[in-house]
Amino acid sequence: MIVAAMLLAAGASASAPDPVAPAFDTKIALQASQAAIGRRLPDITFTNQGGKLRKLKEFRGRPLVISPVYTSCFGVCPTTTTYLRQVAEMGRALLGPGSFSVLTIGFDTANDTPGRMREFAAARGVFSPDWEFGSADEVAARTLLAGVGFTYAPTPRGFDHMIQATIVDADGVVYRQVYGQEFEPRQLIDPLKRLALGQLAREDTLEAMIDGVRLFCTVFDPKSGRYKFDWSIVLSFMIGVLCFTGVAVFLWRSWRQKS
Repeated sequence: MIVAAMLLAAGASASAPDPVAPAFDTKIALQASQAAIGRRLPDITFTNQGGKLRKLKEFRGRPLVISPVYTSCFGVCPTTTTYLRQVAEMGRALLGPGSFSVLTIGFDTANDTPGRMREFAAARGVFSPDWEFGSADEVAARTLLAGVGFTYAPTPRGFDHMIQATIVDADGVVYRQVYGQEFEPRQLIDPLKRLALGQLAREDTLEAMIDGVRLFCTVFDPKSGRYKFDWSIVLSFMIGVLCFTGVAVFLWRSWRQKS
C-alpha cells in the first residue's frame, strides 16, 4: 500500500533525485519534495486521456496542479483524486473558471496507458475541461517526477510513494507542495489565490483591480469549510483610509495656519 508523507522539516539537496528509489524512505522523500520548490520544470511530452499529444509548456500562463498516481491502485490514489477534485471545484468557485489547470500523471508507465488513465478518470466522475489525465513514457515521466520532487518505490503489492499535489506557477516554477489524501482546502487554494493576486496586480485594468479586491477580502471559514467574502476587511480598510485622510487634513490645516 501507499505510504503517506510525514510533514517534517526538510533540509534538502539542490539536485533533482531519481524518482524511483530502491526502498521508500519517507524522510528522504519529503526532503526531495521540498527541494523541488523554486525549481523550473523541464518541458516533457505526454498523451492525455483523449489520445492527444500535449507538452507541459502548453500549461504556462496560469497555475498548474500536478498530481502523480498509478491506475492499479485500489485505495489511496482514487481517494486522493476524488478529494482533489472536490477542492479544485472549491478553488474554481473562488478564483473563476480557467484560473488554473490540473494534470494527473500516471507514474507506472508500463501500465498507465492513455486508455487506463481515461478509465481511471471516468471512475472518479466528471472533471473540469482544464483537468487532464496524462500518460508518458518512462523517460518523460521520470523527468517530470524528478522535477516536482516526487519519489516512489515498487513493492510486491504496488508502490510506496509520496502523496503530494505540486502547485506550479504560471512560469513553470514549483511554488508549493500539498501532502496527504485529505488536507485542509486552504492548503491548496490559498497558494493558488496568492498566485492569482500576483497576476492581477500586474494587470492595469479596473476589472483586475475589482477582482483583486474580491480575492483579497475572501477568506476561508473553518466552520463551513468554505470561502466567504469578509466585509470586516473592507470596513477596516475604509476606517484606515478615513483616519489617514483625517490626520492628513489636520496636519495640512495646522501647516496653513502657521504659514
